[in-house]
Amino acid sequence: MPATAFDDLYDYDPTYLADILKSVKSIAMVGASADKTKFSYGVLRVLYETGYDIIPVNPNPNVCEIRGIKVYHSLKDIDRPVDMVDVFRPKEDLYGFAEQAIAIDAKVLWGQIGVYDDRAARLAEEAGLKVVMNRCPKIELFRPFWKPRLDLKL
Repeated sequence: MPATAFDDLYDYDPTYLADILKSVKSIAMVGASADKTKFSYGVLRVLYETGYDIIPVNPNPNVCEIRGIKVYHSLKDIDRPVDMVDVFRPKEDLYGFAEQAIAIDAKVLWGQIGVYDDRAARLAEEAGLKVVMNRCPKIELFRPFWKPRLDLKL
């Protein structure tokens, strides 16, 4: 059977993904965009409206706010704990973001669809982080295994 665009390069146990999404509260979204036509904007919106503490990260000094949320220009500038680093950058950048996620004591490194690097995954896992690559948390939230987080205030 031929591969499709929806085939996953990485296979994760649904419980592993669900446990991550239930346990994280703060998500630093690297590559967050203020452009409403960008996929990262839609993911940010849904995760925020679901109740996660979203921390947009965008190096552009002209982007200071997205949907009323303060934008940080790098992971090291964030002034509070980060549970998950969600990367919307080219896969070639993932290793550097793995290093930065470790440096800020994140618990999870998540590479969006198309964002994967086995070296970065190994580095993060060896530092104790959980790793997900080539997946989107917005999509995973709506998979059948996910149970709504009714404890969250919207």
